[in-house]
Amino acid sequence: MASENSPLLAYRLLGEEGVAFPANGAGGPGGASARKLSTFLGVVVPTVLSMFSIVVFLRIGFVVGHAGLLQALAMLLVAYFILALTVLSVCAIATNGAVRGVMISRTLGPEVGGSIGLMFYLANVCGCAVSLLGLVEAVLDIFGADATGSSGLRVLPQGYGWSLLYGSVLLGLVGGVCTLGAGLYARASFLTFLLVSGSLASVLVSFVAVGPRNIPLSPRPGPNGSSLPPQFGHFTGFNSSTLKANLGAGYAKDYTTGAMMTFASVFAVLFNGCTGIMAGANMSGELKDPSRAIPLGTIVAVAYTFFIYILLFFLSSFTCDRTLLQEDYGFFRAISLWPPLVLIGVYATSLSASMSSLIGASRILHALAQDDLFGVILAPAKVVSQGGNPWGAVLYSWALVQLVLLAGKLNTLAAVVTVFYLVAYAAVDLSCLSLEWASAPNFRPTFSLFSWHTCLLGVASCLLMMFLISPGAAGGSLLLMGLLSALLTARGGPSSWGYVSQALLFHQVRKYLLRLDVRKDHVKFWRPQLLLLVGNPRGALPLLRLANQLKKGGLYVLGHVTLGDLDCLPSDPVQPQYGAWLSLVDRAQVKAFVDLTLSPSVRQGAQHLLRISGLGGMKPNTLVLGFYDDAAPQDHFLTDPAFSEPAGGTQEGGTPALSTLFPPPRAPGSPRALTPQDYVATVADALKMNKNVVLARACGALPPERLSRGSGGTSQPHHVDVWPLNLLRPRGGPGYVDVCGLFLLQMATILGMVPAWHSARLRIFLCLGPREAPGAAEGRLRALLSQLRIRAEVQEVVWGEGAGSGQPEEEEEGDFVNSGWGDAEAEALACSANALVRAQQAHGRGGGPGGPEGGNGVEGPATALTFLYLPRPPADSARYPRYLALLEILSRDLGPTLLIHGVTPVTCTDL
Repeated sequence: MASENSPLLAYRLLGEEGVAFPANGAGGPGGASARKLSTFLGVVVPTVLSMFSIVVFLRIGFVVGHAGLLQALAMLLVAYFILALTVLSVCAIATNGAVRGVMISRTLGPEVGGSIGLMFYLANVCGCAVSLLGLVEAVLDIFGADATGSSGLRVLPQGYGWSLLYGSVLLGLVGGVCTLGAGLYARASFLTFLLVSGSLASVLVSFVAVGPRNIPLSPRPGPNGSSLPPQFGHFTGFNSSTLKANLGAGYAKDYTTGAMMTFASVFAVLFNGCTGIMAGANMSGELKDPSRAIPLGTIVAVAYTFFIYILLFFLSSFTCDRTLLQEDYGFFRAISLWPPLVLIGVYATSLSASMSSLIGASRILHALAQDDLFGVILAPAKVVSQGGNPWGAVLYSWALVQLVLLAGKLNTLAAVVTVFYLVAYAAVDLSCLSLEWASAPNFRPTFSLFSWHTCLLGVASCLLMMFLISPGAAGGSLLLMGLLSALLTARGGPSSWGYVSQALLFHQVRKYLLRLDVRKDHVKFWRPQLLLLVGNPRGALPLLRLANQLKKGGLYVLGHVTLGDLDCLPSDPVQPQYGAWLSLVDRAQVKAFVDLTLSPSVRQGAQHLLRISGLGGMKPNTLVLGFYDDAAPQDHFLTDPAFSEPAGGTQEGGTPALSTLFPPPRAPGSPRALTPQDYVATVADALKMNKNVVLARACGALPPERLSRGSGGTSQPHHVDVWPLNLLRPRGGPGYVDVCGLFLLQMATILGMVPAWHSARLRIFLCLGPREAPGAAEGRLRALLSQLRIRAEVQEVVWGEGAGSGQPEEEEEGDFVNSGWGDAEAEALACSANALVRAQQAHGRGGGPGGPEGGNGVEGPATALTFLYLPRPPADSARYPRYLALLEILSRDLGPTLLIHGVTPVTCTDL
């Protein structure tokens, strides 16, 4: 598990091609003495160097020649519009508190942030290859066998294979420097900046100082493979006719690749010269005042490069004809007052950009490996030298750049590289947008020239340009990001990272909970919201999973009461238990919340949970309890495969095994935390609070496939029996089904919607009194079931004949315990009801007179679960033990049984 000082933070990588240094050592954030760089040296210089890539020297003519001045300016405005929006987001994140090195991709958490980090890495790898291919192109313009002009030396053979060889040699040189360390390159950055600036200055002066001239072009092969006559491009000096001819677009074939150019392909090449805006932010650990330097320096660098690009576009359009622009991308050397100075600028910026990209890529990969986001695949990238240089990551990156060099041409890679950078910039905007939308109190950047509107516009602009440039590359990159996010989600990430997704969820959930008005509840949209009270989860796993199936998209809360008095304790014993209970929820694969409380008694704790669990319109409406009987507790942790753990009591990473966090089940005969009196009182309390009650008995007998997720097709047919009438009150009840009976039907129907219970056949049993005509109640119930869209088999059974002859005709429900019956009569009634239910279960299995097989003796479907009507507890609390004893007799040997009492209407026949 990564800590907050894990490598991604220590290296301060934002995913760009800027150089990062170890946190410990020179330039690290270890102390105030390391923060020496000013805004100019620490931000402006690295950002300008990163943005002035090979494009500024070798692709200005390409852009203007194919797109024309007007479209070139439009491309530049679009590119810098995207960059400006991203810069606003970068500045906002960089000024959010003390900057000790930030990894922007971390802002979104490990799942999305890790995948974005890898996309930054790929962008840097491809950017390194582009710089090297541009350098090869510049070298061959002078030393190639096909070089033109008086300065051409014509000593190097040309061709695809030779170009690949030259690129590989240059990559070896760059990789060697990166393997030895980045310190030399970093110290030489200012000198490189001076060389590049001097070269650009000489080019700008040359446009004015050089007179018109004809420039020989490299010979091009003819239609039949023969060479065309020598061609010349024309440098006309400042000429309005030249400007007029260069205003409109004139897309033609690119002589380096032979491909026909379009607006999108030219924009892709241009955008490669605008990347690098976050190179200054990467130096945050070395800046004297990063909160001020990063915004100011980045904006200055972007404005400076924008001005230089516009100036070069105008000067090229005024002075060079379209033939020269389209056929000689390195024409700056031909018009320069001193051509070697242009070559120095080309070589310096190419080597600088390639080394910067390779160093940045290796640091990103090393950081990802150190955080163990991708497991053993990146394990070799963790290897570092004694000086802290991650040469393992450098070798990884070197090998990948070597593969990218197979593309052969700069313009071929341009679209892919641009898409990668656009994905990265969209991620930066998305990070800032997420922080802004999450309304986190700790997100209060000092840079205020941004809003969620600019972030959203930045994301949309990046995505739009991605698909305009290359729909295939854009779709592929987003698909790759999605797959990486899914992989990281499946593996899990370091919990010490800030999950902005959690902040967003909190913000949205709070907003919608406020809108969830309980006064607008309607029975049409009723759903069970369960509070399951669990003493020890070792013995309650089957019930825990069954309740998860009964919730039907509703709220599900696991409640536990810890006995104690906070006044007598040094600290709250409940808070440390939450981790174990949340791990239990994860391992059991149930969608439940956890709510724990401390109370002197279980009954009082249950009252607390019933009152305070949930929030707003999401509060439990149904209490679920395990049945109170003398059955020996079982340890389901020992038999459930999901809870199998290695011996030794620890899991991977040294965390305690779940079996060690919960005590072993209660030994048979040992004292209980809850008395029978308090158990029934808890049921009575829930009914007084207008909560429905479910008592679950023998759920451990349910087979695992009944409790699994999505195994509907593998289960054998079985019955779910529903007895919607009070079997302990055979006379004086309602005509056929009351509110509580309808609640039983609803719960049984909900269970049948679960895939594991799709094969269940619902059977409803109606009890006929001695004076009730057969068929009347059944007809009314079938009509009701039709209106409720419930498919079920209805059976009538005779019940109550000769039972309780002394019982009054009209009697309040639940007062049977207080009636004139003796204990023996009440137990006889419960035994008779139990025998009736077991007889119907036996008919279903053996094909008896009432069974579905018609008495042919063939084995029929068994009853998997029985729903029984739970009578109200008696008003006299002294009768609670007798009430519990009668329930035990009623549900004895019935297999898995749910005794349910519903107090709220749950069905509706209206649309």
